Amino acid sequence: MQEIIKNIESAQLKTEVPQFNVGDTVRVYGKIKEGNRERIQVFEGTVLKKQGGSSRETFTVRKSSNGIGVEKTWPLHSPNVEKVEVIRHGKVRRAKLNYLRERSGKSAKVKELVK
Repeated sequence: MQEIIKNIESAQLKTEVPQFNVGDTVRVYGKIKEGNRERIQVFEGTVLKKQGGSSRETFTVRKSSNGIGVEKTWPLHSPNVEKVEVIRHGKVRRAKLNYLRERSGKSAKVKELVK
């Protein structure tokens, strides 16, 4: 039974997955259906966490919109995620950046990773 599930999940994986980590600023292009029309909406913010594996892998992006924090969790291999663009790489020392939720303004920023 598990072999059947693995075969179905492996068929749904995307071939090209962008490389990004926690702390990176990304731009997610998501498909939105409104009635019979479909459009692409951009969501830009900092990656708070990545979790799961295989076809169930998700990532959470947080942005500040008009002074209010907005978080969205995206499935990485979903057909509703058109593409993920990495804008800048962040320098962090944690796997999950939950402490950013209590912060606002300049203290909510993540330093840029300079290579």
